[in-house]
Amino acid sequence: MLRSTIALPARTRVLPILLRTVQCHACHTPLASAAATSTSGRVADCPPNDLPDTPLRWSRIRQPGLGAQCLLRFQKPGRGKLTIMAAGAAGGMGAHSGGGGAKPATPMAKLLVGVALTYIGIMVLLPFFNVFVQAFAGGLGGFLEHFMDPDFLHAVKLTLMLAAVSVPINTLFGVVAAINITRNEFPGKVFLLSLLDLPFSISPVVTGLMLTLLYGRNGWFGPFLNQIGFNVVFAFTGMALATMFVTLPFVVRELIPILEQMDLSQEEAARTLGANDFQVFWNVTLPNIRWGLLYGVILTNARAMGEFGAVSVISGNIMGKTQTLTLFVESAYKEYNTEAAFAAALLLSLLALATLWIKDKVEQMAAAESRK
Repeated sequence: MLRSTIALPARTRVLPILLRTVQCHACHTPLASAAATSTSGRVADCPPNDLPDTPLRWSRIRQPGLGAQCLLRFQKPGRGKLTIMAAGAAGGMGAHSGGGGAKPATPMAKLLVGVALTYIGIMVLLPFFNVFVQAFAGGLGGFLEHFMDPDFLHAVKLTLMLAAVSVPINTLFGVVAAINITRNEFPGKVFLLSLLDLPFSISPVVTGLMLTLLYGRNGWFGPFLNQIGFNVVFAFTGMALATMFVTLPFVVRELIPILEQMDLSQEEAARTLGANDFQVFWNVTLPNIRWGLLYGVILTNARAMGEFGAVSVISGNIMGKTQTLTLFVESAYKEYNTEAAFAAALLLSLLALATLWIKDKVEQMAAAESRK
């Protein structure tokens, strides 16, 4: 739960916040609750030992797209502290921003930090650095020459196309599914939540095999697809289905915790003012979940561009036709065309770095907003 501490100045102060509970910082006496009344009024003064003779007045206002807001007016000189519980919009990604901690002081703590850094260096940084070295082993001219290869360009194009198809579809599905799951109780809800985690637990190779058995020539839907002349296996359609399956849970799993913690009074206030479902979503729900939604979209895009196992099985890995960047890396390396393989790997690594940079910026903006 979000906490913020406010020092009372020696003058009148108006503080607009989305409010659930206000309590005294010293004695923890509840001073106000947003559910207390829908008009305005005087709330209990803090006991004299903390804020002597400091009355607190509050009133509720409504603004389009913001639902119910409260104004706290500190009307009498005095100094003290109030702790505001759960102020601000529900949801957000402040929890992803990390936190501060003390520097390691003991030899054991320093040893553990050193072991962790060494492990990260060996497992992550060293292989990543080796990709850069091998990609430029033939010089800059040799590296750029691989970008003119038609098969390489087709692999890049196919990778971007798969991401362009799977990310919007799974984003739309994730938003709709998360809202309906958190806003409703129905039989089989726990089972549905377990199904959403299935792409996390099942091997991507098994995913590709399942789709092949369903849509292949001898599969369940194979004869029908052959009659109408529509190919799924060894075609872009099957690759898109495999990519959508493995990237399905990211958006919905990011949004469900945020929506479960969201204060429904904002949506109820908007409906009371006559807003329809779309207006409630666009003006109230979406602003509250936007950081989690963007975070899920980033993860979905990264997973879509880096998928290998499921796409490898259902695509057939046909060079120049059904080969993505990840498949191009494997194919080029097996053919001893190591420079082309590392050039493609470098491009994938740069895309990964760009994704991490965007992810970090999103977390910073979300954390900055949560501190306001």
